[in-house]
Amino acid sequence: ENIKNHGFNSDVIELCLDHKERSSVKAIYDRSQRLDERARLMQWWSDYLDEVKGE
Repeated sequence: ENIKNHGFNSDVIELCLDHKERSSVKAIYDRSQRLDERARLMQWWSDYLDEVKGE
C-alpha cells in the first residue's frame, strides 16, 4: 500500500516515521510538528490495518 496515494504529504509521513530532515536549512525553518495531519495519517493507518485484519 502506497500511503502517498491517499493524499498524505511526504513531510508528514517522514515525521510519523521519526526521520530527521537531511537539509539543515529546511530543518531550522520547519519546526512545525503538524500534529493534526499526523493524527489523521495515524488514524488512516489504524483503519487500514483493521481492514487488512478483517475487522
